[in-house]
Amino acid sequence: MNGDRRPLLLVLLGCALLVTAILHLVFVPRYLPEDVLLTVLTLGAGWVTYAIAFYALGRAGADPRSQEFPNMRFADVGIALLLVSLLLLLALDALGVPLEGIVGVYALPAAGIYAGLALLGWSIGRRTEAINEMVR
Repeated sequence: MNGDRRPLLLVLLGCALLVTAILHLVFVPRYLPEDVLLTVLTLGAGWVTYAIAFYALGRAGADPRSQEFPNMRFADVGIALLLVSLLLLLALDALGVPLEGIVGVYALPAAGIYAGLALLGWSIGRRTEAINEMVR
């Protein structure tokens, strides 16, 4: 990677982490129990910025001298983990499991969502950096 782009990726990483933290720590608790639509929109925006942060990490941490083209296996695992975790959350909601009463039951699918987003963003970032190096 050129030295001139690394600071920009670090700025992207810092901004994405800052926006993710603000959305998750300030806005989600404000909307969570009462307003479902704003909670979903805020979580969605937080998930996008979280994935962007791992995209920047994947690009900044990629080795441009490596002749090996990164595969997308981790992205496949990330998408599968994300979808299965979302389906599990929806199933818990359909069964009527209250969020306020049993937070631990919702913790495992939530961790799966964030792990899936991290794998997806990181894998796409590595692949993008490899493609950019091949084009140069």
